[in-house]
Amino acid sequence: MEQALLLNASYEPLKVVDWQKAITLLCQGKVEVIAEHDREIRSVTFTFKLPSVIRLLRFVRIRRRFDYVPFSRANIYARDTHTCQYCRQVFEPAELTFDHVVPVAHGGRKDWENIVTCCIPCNRRKGDLLPEEAGFRLVRRPRRPPALPHLTLSLGVHRTPDSWRDYLFWDLAWDES
Repeated sequence: MEQALLLNASYEPLKVVDWQKAITLLCQGKVEVIAEHDREIRSVTFTFKLPSVIRLLRFVRIRRRFDYVPFSRANIYARDTHTCQYCRQVFEPAELTFDHVVPVAHGGRKDWENIVTCCIPCNRRKGDLLPEEAGFRLVRRPRRPPALPHLTLSLGVHRTPDSWRDYLFWDLAWDES
């Protein structure tokens, strides 16, 4: 289902929320709808067009730590540029997983310094072994990424709805192909 871009009262993008949360905020009177998707949801008594862009009616002060990138699957993929760190091929997110360089069975931790992006075939081949034992060599050692804004919001440029484009800040040229 569609998602909605949540804007602060100042039109600054805050985050992406699912359509259920967008409808809840609307019914609570906390947001106004700026743009809508073509899809509708219906109940017995009313019909709603799904919100695409919503704006908070009250300004919310956000304290951001720019030196902190949250540990998440999407941020691991972004750090490694969607490239398997063993076979060096680029994949779509659905074709990726992450791998513990030092397996949990060998005392490996789940943190920035031990997790890498990996394709499913390489992950199966490596199994519970160290990379050297499986005959693999890492493209680069995993590390905590520097604080970069593009890691905080991971969106596929071509997958964002047109209605969001006026509210997101881009430092790249749109490629319409």
